[in-house]
Amino acid sequence: MQDVDFVNGLIDFIKNSPTPFHAVEVMAQILERHGFKQLDETEQWDVNGGKPGERFYVTRNDSSIIAFQLNQTLIENGMRMVGAHTDSPCLKVKPNPEIINNNYLQLGVEVYGGALLNPWFDRDLSLAGRVSYLNEDGAIDHQLIDLEKAVAVIPSLAIHLDRDANDKRSVNRQKDLPPILMKLPENDTDTSIDFKAILLKLVNVKNATLDIKPARAEKVLGYELCFYDTQPPAVIGLHDDFIASARLDNLLSCYTGLMALIEGDSKQNTLLVCSDHEEVGSMSAAGAQGPFLKSVLERLCGGDENLTRMIANSVMISADNAHGVHPNYADKHDSSHGPILNNGPVIKINANQRYASNSQTSAMFEHLCELADVPVQSFVVRSDMACGSTIGPITASEIGVKTVDVGVPTFAMHSIRELAGRWDAFYLYRVLKQFFN
Repeated sequence: MQDVDFVNGLIDFIKNSPTPFHAVEVMAQILERHGFKQLDETEQWDVNGGKPGERFYVTRNDSSIIAFQLNQTLIENGMRMVGAHTDSPCLKVKPNPEIINNNYLQLGVEVYGGALLNPWFDRDLSLAGRVSYLNEDGAIDHQLIDLEKAVAVIPSLAIHLDRDANDKRSVNRQKDLPPILMKLPENDTDTSIDFKAILLKLVNVKNATLDIKPARAEKVLGYELCFYDTQPPAVIGLHDDFIASARLDNLLSCYTGLMALIEGDSKQNTLLVCSDHEEVGSMSAAGAQGPFLKSVLERLCGGDENLTRMIANSVMISADNAHGVHPNYADKHDSSHGPILNNGPVIKINANQRYASNSQTSAMFEHLCELADVPVQSFVVRSDMACGSTIGPITASEIGVKTVDVGVPTFAMHSIRELAGRWDAFYLYRVLKQFFN
């Protein structure tokens, strides 16, 4: 795959993945096109009896996905795994969200994850996610929706009314963040707005467009919806050096791992796991601290003894974005360990095990970079600053697999619009493909 094709594919993937649900749906579609067969967790699997090179995938909660290919005896040869996460910080709609204030309709929101809040103001926002409903047959069904167009905005307070905004501005999550959706008519005496009734219409409109039309929705029972920026991803810079987009952390790694898995001509056993809920600690049935990956590996191995032997012969690359050195804030980095955009992927190291890299796994990744002719960098947080974490230490501690934490250097991580180097994304793809091969 050429750089231009890879970047265009990445941009399309992010644009079509406003939520983890949509990201998994798009990934499943891509996998299907490349010969992967879907497995159902509720059914018995017969994958080891298949032909070498057969490909499979399985999802959980519609927001986490595992795809794998078996080519060798699993116990003796182990599994080469890449891990990433599908979720990003965002604003999620509350269960009873309707707010009528001065004839404006707003929706109450919760902040999901460690979002950088100020950039959410004055953006053209849309709404997407999963809706659960009771259909006309009396069964509970689910549908993904994406309004696509801009339907909301969180306006800033004018500088004239907040003279200290540039010096002391803070954001009250309860009071300042509810987006405005519409202006109600002045003579409208009925101020009761039912958000679920609005969703019901949207679900039935979406269902009407499907080839196989599900039973009509009768009542919305629940939803997981989030606002997102409608500005599409873009390649920017005087020489097209950068990718600007929402959700680069961590859809960039999901797509990179996906393409490496699909396009590898490996004779190894290979696996990609993309988990939800990393931004809030991974402690869920679909998160990296949950049993999803371990249960899949147990089913492939059969028994604790076999699983332990297989894990001992396996290795994981945990791919999650790293903090690039911001030229205006270079003092926020250790001067000897500050990654530069487009200088290659980063090995992330922390003595207190916030990252799972050790000398063995770091050496492996550095050697892979040499084989792929890709530059590589190291990141260590300043000793007087707290360090974030990833799914790497969680996965390593949950299943005992040797792990290295890596990522692409990024600016404005957890903003509504992040920035990464276009060459770094392609570099990481080449290294992961080398790993799988």
